[in-house]
Amino acid sequence: MARLDKWLWAARFFKTRSVAQQAVAAGKVKVNGERAKPAKDLRVGDELTLQIGETSWTLRVEQLSEQRGPATVARNLYSEDEASRARREEAAALRRLSTEPARERVGRPTKQERRAIDRLRRG
Repeated sequence: MARLDKWLWAARFFKTRSVAQQAVAAGKVKVNGERAKPAKDLRVGDELTLQIGETSWTLRVEQLSEQRGPATVARNLYSEDEASRARREEAAALRRLSTEPARERVGRPTKQERRAIDRLRRG
Protein backbone atom coordinates (compact mmCIF):
# COMPACT_ATOMS: atom_id res chain seq x y z
CA MET A 1 0.00 0.00 0.00
CA ALA A 2 1.10 3.54 -0.71
CA ARG A 3 -0.13 6.92 0.46
CA LEU A 4 -2.14 8.79 -2.16
CA ASP A 5 -0.09 11.99 -1.99
CA LYS A 6 3.23 10.13 -2.23
CA TRP A 7 1.98 8.06 -5.17
CA LEU A 8 0.80 11.18 -7.07
CA TRP A 9 4.21 12.75 -6.47
CA ALA A 10 6.06 9.55 -7.50
CA ALA A 11 3.90 9.27 -10.65
CA ARG A 12 4.95 12.86 -11.48
CA PHE A 13 1.52 14.44 -11.53
CA PHE A 14 2.70 17.04 -9.02
CA LYS A 15 6.12 18.61 -8.60
CA THR A 16 6.20 18.34 -4.81
CA ARG A 17 4.43 16.19 -2.27
CA SER A 18 3.00 19.21 -0.49
CA VAL A 19 1.34 20.38 -3.73
CA ALA A 20 -0.11 16.88 -4.11
CA GLN A 21 -1.43 17.05 -0.53
CA GLN A 22 -3.07 20.41 -1.19
CA ALA A 23 -4.73 19.13 -4.38
CA VAL A 24 -6.12 16.07 -2.58
CA ALA A 25 -7.34 18.18 0.34
CA ALA A 26 -9.03 20.59 -2.10
CA GLY A 27 -11.02 17.73 -3.62
CA LYS A 28 -9.19 17.73 -6.97
CA VAL A 29 -8.43 14.00 -6.62
CA LYS A 30 -11.02 11.26 -6.21
CA VAL A 31 -10.32 7.59 -5.50
CA ASN A 32 -12.94 5.18 -6.85
CA GLY A 33 -15.35 8.10 -7.30
CA GLU A 34 -15.06 9.39 -3.73
CA ARG A 35 -13.13 12.24 -2.18
CA ALA A 36 -10.05 11.08 -0.29
CA LYS A 37 -7.52 12.34 2.22
CA PRO A 38 -3.80 12.65 1.38
CA ALA A 39 -2.93 9.67 3.63
CA LYS A 40 -5.42 7.32 1.90
CA ASP A 41 -3.82 3.96 1.16
CA LEU A 42 -3.89 3.14 -2.55
CA ARG A 43 -4.13 -0.38 -3.90
CA VAL A 44 -3.39 -1.72 -7.36
CA GLY A 45 -6.57 -1.45 -9.42
CA ASP A 46 -7.92 1.71 -7.76
CA GLU A 47 -9.40 4.27 -10.16
CA LEU A 48 -8.31 7.89 -9.75
CA THR A 49 -9.90 11.02 -11.16
CA LEU A 50 -7.58 14.04 -11.18
CA GLN A 51 -8.34 17.66 -12.02
CA ILE A 52 -5.12 19.61 -12.59
CA GLY A 53 -5.91 23.10 -13.83
CA GLU A 54 -8.11 22.68 -16.90
CA THR A 55 -6.90 19.13 -17.48
CA SER A 56 -8.88 16.11 -16.29
CA TRP A 57 -7.37 12.62 -15.99
CA THR A 58 -9.00 9.22 -15.36
CA LEU A 59 -6.37 6.69 -14.27
CA ARG A 60 -6.07 3.15 -13.02
CA VAL A 61 -3.28 2.35 -10.53
CA GLU A 62 -1.05 -0.36 -12.04
CA GLN A 63 1.89 -0.31 -9.60
CA LEU A 64 2.63 1.26 -6.23
CA SER A 65 5.63 3.42 -5.45
CA GLU A 66 6.54 5.99 -2.83
CA GLN A 67 9.86 6.89 -4.46
CA ARG A 68 10.07 9.43 -7.25
CA GLY A 69 12.05 8.07 -10.16
CA PRO A 70 12.56 8.83 -13.85
CA ALA A 71 9.55 9.68 -16.02
CA THR A 72 9.83 6.36 -17.85
CA VAL A 73 9.34 4.50 -14.56
CA ALA A 74 6.55 6.87 -13.46
CA ARG A 75 4.55 6.13 -16.65
CA ASN A 76 4.41 2.46 -15.66
CA LEU A 77 2.67 3.27 -12.36
CA TYR A 78 -0.69 3.98 -14.04
CA SER A 79 -2.76 3.43 -17.16
CA GLU A 80 -5.01 6.14 -18.53
CA ASP A 81 -8.54 5.56 -19.77
CA GLU A 82 -8.81 5.97 -23.58
CA ALA A 83 -11.77 8.36 -23.26
CA SER A 84 -9.75 10.47 -20.80
CA ARG A 85 -6.78 10.56 -23.16
CA ALA A 86 -8.99 11.62 -26.09
CA ARG A 87 -10.60 14.42 -24.02
CA ARG A 88 -7.20 15.67 -22.87
CA GLU A 89 -5.72 15.69 -26.38
CA GLU A 90 -8.80 17.44 -27.79
CA ALA A 91 -8.65 20.12 -25.08
CA ALA A 92 -4.92 20.62 -25.73
CA ALA A 93 -5.56 21.02 -29.47
CA LEU A 94 -8.26 23.62 -28.79
CA ARG A 95 -5.92 25.55 -26.47
CA ARG A 96 -3.20 25.54 -29.13
CA LEU A 97 -5.57 26.85 -31.79
CA SER A 98 -7.17 29.63 -29.78
CA THR A 99 -5.11 32.24 -28.01
CA GLU A 100 -6.57 34.39 -25.31
CA PRO A 101 -6.32 38.09 -26.26
CA ALA A 102 -5.33 39.12 -22.74
CA ARG A 103 -2.24 36.88 -22.85
CA GLU A 104 -0.82 38.77 -25.83
CA ARG A 105 -0.96 42.15 -24.08
CA VAL A 106 1.85 42.69 -21.59
CA GLY A 107 2.61 45.89 -19.73
CA ARG A 108 1.48 49.44 -20.42
CA PRO A 109 0.02 50.50 -23.75
CA THR A 110 2.35 52.06 -26.29
CA LYS A 111 1.92 55.69 -27.33
CA GLN A 112 0.06 54.59 -30.46
CA GLU A 113 -2.24 52.29 -28.48
CA ARG A 114 -2.90 54.99 -25.88
CA ARG A 115 -3.95 57.46 -28.60
CA ALA A 116 -6.28 54.85 -30.09
CA ILE A 117 -7.83 54.30 -26.64
CA ASP A 118 -8.28 58.06 -26.21
CA ARG A 119 -10.01 58.27 -29.63
CA LEU A 120 -12.39 55.48 -28.64
CA ARG A 121 -13.23 57.15 -25.33
CA ARG A 122 -13.92 60.52 -27.00
CA GLY A 123 -16.19 58.94 -29.58
